[in-house]
Amino acid sequence: MKCPYCNEDNTRVIDSRPADDNSSIRRRRQCDICGKRFTTYEKVETIPLIVIKKDKNREAYDRGKIEAGLVKSCHKRPVSMEQIEQCLDEIENEIFNKEVREIESTVIGEIVMDKIKNLDAVAYVRFASVYREFKDVNTFMDELKKLLV
Repeated sequence: MKCPYCNEDNTRVIDSRPADDNSSIRRRRQCDICGKRFTTYEKVETIPLIVIKKDKNREAYDRGKIEAGLVKSCHKRPVSMEQIEQCLDEIENEIFNKEVREIESTVIGEIVMDKIKNLDAVAYVRFASVYREFKDVNTFMDELKKLLV
């Protein structure tokens, strides 16, 4: 690991512990040359995942897209960024636990719908209204009735 201060390769690990999300390792390092300390995070590299869109186009999986959808759905709701991050981690774990190289966007959408329902009811309805592309009030009301049951 190169020192971010002096660019030397001679660094050593002083302390190692799980990061807050328990899916990565936080390491405190010290440069043997300049003596400065810095922190690194190690995360398990996952297999590249391809998302098959509704129009059958394929694109690389992008965590940021799911995060943006969650943040928009939870806008002005009593949901913290920490809760959104935790929900996002759960969604991502479920996606990657399927151990497939390609996944349809509809499958991801259903996973998100399932997880966001437990997060906030209004956020769920907001996400559902965009994801399900409601054509009229009746289909919207049908989704609301499912939520009330």
